[in-house]
Amino acid sequence: MDVVLVSLILGSLVVFYFYIIRNYTYWQKRGVPCADGAFPGVGHMWMLFTKTMPELVGKIYSDNKQRSMVGIYNFTVPSLIVLEPELVKTVLQTNFANFQENTIKIDPKIDPLVSHNPFTTSGEKWAAARKRFTYAFSSMRLKIFLESVKPACVKLENYLKNKVDKSGKIEVELNDLFSKFTAQVVAGAGFGVDGYCFDDEKKNISFQKIGKIIMEPSIRNNLVFFIAFLIPSLNRLFKFPLIPKKIDQFFRTLVTELIEQRRADGIPRNDFLHLMVELERIENDKCFDVELVTSQALSFFLDGYKTSITLSFVGFQLATHPEVQNRLRDEMSTVLNKYDNEITYEALKEMVYMDQVINESMRLIPPAGFLSKMCTEEFELKGSDGLTCHMQPGTDVLIPIQGLHKDSRY
Repeated sequence: MDVVLVSLILGSLVVFYFYIIRNYTYWQKRGVPCADGAFPGVGHMWMLFTKTMPELVGKIYSDNKQRSMVGIYNFTVPSLIVLEPELVKTVLQTNFANFQENTIKIDPKIDPLVSHNPFTTSGEKWAAARKRFTYAFSSMRLKIFLESVKPACVKLENYLKNKVDKSGKIEVELNDLFSKFTAQVVAGAGFGVDGYCFDDEKKNISFQKIGKIIMEPSIRNNLVFFIAFLIPSLNRLFKFPLIPKKIDQFFRTLVTELIEQRRADGIPRNDFLHLMVELERIENDKCFDVELVTSQALSFFLDGYKTSITLSFVGFQLATHPEVQNRLRDEMSTVLNKYDNEITYEALKEMVYMDQVINESMRLIPPAGFLSKMCTEEFELKGSDGLTCHMQPGTDVLIPIQGLHKDSRY
């Protein structure tokens, strides 16, 4: 009996082992080199115990940058990393139709508001969302939104003045400071309300607090994002929402109340919410979709709030490079003198060096360490080194942004 039991256990382990490694010859069969370090069952993802996903993709880029492409395994699922700019252009531009879907899959039943975000949709829903956001961020609309940004700038300036000590110095944590600023901007430009981000007495009800609940690292957020981005199929079982229920309800209530209030007073507003409401009325007058408008408003909040990270690193680079800071200050003073010291859309367009500073900071520390797209139609990728890969629909393609940005060849 013991022999039979042991045999069954050993047999089961052997079957399980071959099951979890069944795909681990995928890249070999296609003539594509595979990155070193794949481990049965988890592929290359075991490295996430010591690295973030951007760091993992960056390491694989550094180890294989003499190649045009390399395969990896996301647990047992094969994914391709393209390692040269021409292939990136093929995926994102030249043959975009073959790679048009993002790899993030959101279940509308679990995250109904996030499911309308352009980064998580595909097909007609993606096209409709992209059309609205493209219109919302046209040059004309940006000029209008800028007027809503100015009050946030004044609040930021006053906040810093009040924090300066007797010696005329101030020490701040840049990410916290700029998350206050971006949340305040989004509250005004997005919803036409005060975000209370620079009011210490109301910090627990501020838009910054909401942003932190959604975006700040925590056990809950780390687990949810890990599942959503790396093993989305697992969320069908656990059903973890990206947006906590109380935040979901907050935005639903806020948008509904603002729409009702504006209908009552009849005063047009120059904010993002008003624009989305008007577009929804024009396109779907007979079936006004409040949830869709709420989803777009939430997307505006999330995308705007996340820019605090970029601003933080720009501020850090300026603090550690005083010569750049001085040159930038000189440019700003020169340009603003032409516009009576008013920050205008035209004045910002003339600040060429400021644009260069922001771009260089984003090159050094990109907002996203990598991008991921999904192959939607069969396609053959051809590298400059002779490597080719016949892509099948459903295969993920990763683009190592951080690695490419720091490669001296480019």
